[in-house]
Amino acid sequence: MATLDSKLVGVVGDRTTKVLRELFGYTTISDLLHHYPRRYLVRGELSNISELIEGDEVTILAEIYSATSRRLHARKGNILEVVVTDGTAKLSLTFFNQAWREKELKVGKQGLFAGKVGVFNGKRQLAHPDYELIADGGDVDSAVEGFAGKYLPMYPASSKLPSWKIAQCIELAIGALDEVPDFMPDWVRVKYGYPTLHQALVQLHNPVDLDSAEKSRQRITFDEALLLQLLLLTRRRELKGLDAVARPVKNGGLLAAFDASLPFELTAGQVAVAREIADDLAQPHPMHRLLQGEVGSGKTIVALRAALTVIDNGGQAALLAPTEVLAAQHLRTIEKLLGPLSLGGMLGAQEKATQVTLITGSQTAAARREALAKAASGDAGIVIGTHALLGGSVEFKDLGLIIVDEQHRFGVEQRDALKSKAVNPPHLLVMTATPIPRTVAMTVFGDLDVSTLRELPLGRAPITTHVVPVLEKPGYLERAWNRIKEEVSQGHQAYIVAPRISAAISEDADMEFLMGESATVIASVEELGPQLQSGPLSGLKVAPLHGRLSAEEKDATMRAFANKEIDVLVSTTVIEVGVDVPNATVMVIMDADRFGVSQLHQLRGRIGRGTSPGLCLLVTSAVPESSARVRLDAVAETLDGFELSRIDLEQRREGDVLGASQSGGKSHLRLLRVLRDESLIESAREDASTLLDTGLQDYPLLASELAQVQADATAEFIDKA
Repeated sequence: MATLDSKLVGVVGDRTTKVLRELFGYTTISDLLHHYPRRYLVRGELSNISELIEGDEVTILAEIYSATSRRLHARKGNILEVVVTDGTAKLSLTFFNQAWREKELKVGKQGLFAGKVGVFNGKRQLAHPDYELIADGGDVDSAVEGFAGKYLPMYPASSKLPSWKIAQCIELAIGALDEVPDFMPDWVRVKYGYPTLHQALVQLHNPVDLDSAEKSRQRITFDEALLLQLLLLTRRRELKGLDAVARPVKNGGLLAAFDASLPFELTAGQVAVAREIADDLAQPHPMHRLLQGEVGSGKTIVALRAALTVIDNGGQAALLAPTEVLAAQHLRTIEKLLGPLSLGGMLGAQEKATQVTLITGSQTAAARREALAKAASGDAGIVIGTHALLGGSVEFKDLGLIIVDEQHRFGVEQRDALKSKAVNPPHLLVMTATPIPRTVAMTVFGDLDVSTLRELPLGRAPITTHVVPVLEKPGYLERAWNRIKEEVSQGHQAYIVAPRISAAISEDADMEFLMGESATVIASVEELGPQLQSGPLSGLKVAPLHGRLSAEEKDATMRAFANKEIDVLVSTTVIEVGVDVPNATVMVIMDADRFGVSQLHQLRGRIGRGTSPGLCLLVTSAVPESSARVRLDAVAETLDGFELSRIDLEQRREGDVLGASQSGGKSHLRLLRVLRDESLIESAREDASTLLDTGLQDYPLLASELAQVQADATAEFIDKA
């Protein structure tokens, strides 16, 4: 008998094993049995051949009338054509490259045949039908009852290996399999009424009814959730066990001076989150906290207060940003918030003041040398930078806090590279403006404590969003340009966002698109800006911003826009996060259907940051009721980023969220869906916590399974997610 670890070659042979390995990477029985059915077909009541309709799934009782095999002319291989009859009509059954079936499909044999009715050359046929021959003298009624009511699994397949062939392989594997040891503790399995692992694997592929198939699927889905939660909670406990320098809040320090200088009050949410972070920083083990907040909810000021707390304790904070535009924006924002408190070391500076410096890849040599010196000496309490912070030449005197902005853009190796620059394990605060559904937080960020900012600072103006359908209402686009001119005439500014930097399109096509007459042109910054400047927005100061500009050009453009020297910024998504110009009140997003829900919400968050209302216009050629329009309508209907994040997740492959699709290796997460399985994930987390509290020493099979997950590449990619 075989085990789950047994090689497939001993069960399905060399050739099939080779195909399974090439297509799916499968080499063991376990791999194959974890290739789950997408759905099931139920063989129905018997049909008469004369009544068959193309496209129907049918089952017939018939006698073999003829069987002939011939070679194919157009390509290699052969075809076996079997003609059957039930007395009402004849039907052709075709099998490609299976001439061996001719030995059992003998003329005169009676059998049950099931499949989907197709038509070829005007004749009805079943291609590769399932069948069961009835032995001479056999009980036809019993055969019909057993065959017609069977549930047939349909598998993810390919032309090289169709579903019926996969089903055959799995049937062979199950037949060879010895009893499978169950790693799930009995008390957990009994609690939910789950079948054993062996029963679940068999019933998932060969169910007696749909209820047993569903219960088996739930069991294996729970396995995935439980192992994932054990992995994340184990990592979380390991992090709590590390030693770190406690950095408690100190009276009369830089933080106190900063709080006293603020011209506004923190929101209740900011105060609550700041308290959670302060409690973490005061502990002798490193903080590992995720700070998520709505666009414009004030995450930066919360992170800055954490940095000042660390500085008060003799440490430094590093802020890692994904782009130079965002890093430069953080520098401007933090220097503005700190005011004189950022002038440490300068003549007349306050005693408690510190310095803020910037390190990026495109700095001049002189600027970089100065920034590196400030970081290494400790003069700069706050060091802001891009990936350049990870370079070997960057040193800190005492790195006590790492702040990672838009953390989903950085892998765990990059965070670890920064951690390695600290003498002691530093505290870690990762931030995201992309709201995360609760179950995603539990599944992807389960090793982090999570803080959430939902409310916007007092005085923030509301944002109104409208869809501009250029196909149905071409005049609406011209109205959008007029709205920009109206806002500028009132002293405000505007963003226009395009999905591309450049595009090879004709001048006529450009102008048609600007006037809403063409739905085929994709807007680009380099083409759109000049057309607007000389057309609908003539007289306004229009400037481009995109990733191909040098760091100096980008910084100069953003400074000019912030200083109101530019009326309209035509940009790519480089303004998606962190850009803060309160005077900008209107945004037009061209080809909005080419952006994701969360990305649109991020972009929209660049306006309405002052006291004047914001207007966001989503320009699209998508037709009504298409998935793209449904997505845009959802964005227009709500400002709730958490609701939009659920919509976004529903429309994406969840493997991208859970890290499975990027792993390039085997994944333990094949059935788990973070929205659909919300309650199951919560239960798994509770049980995982209980198991870790009591210890896994009494459950060696579970401990072994968890060790396998930890060793697998998936664990690495979950950490990166």
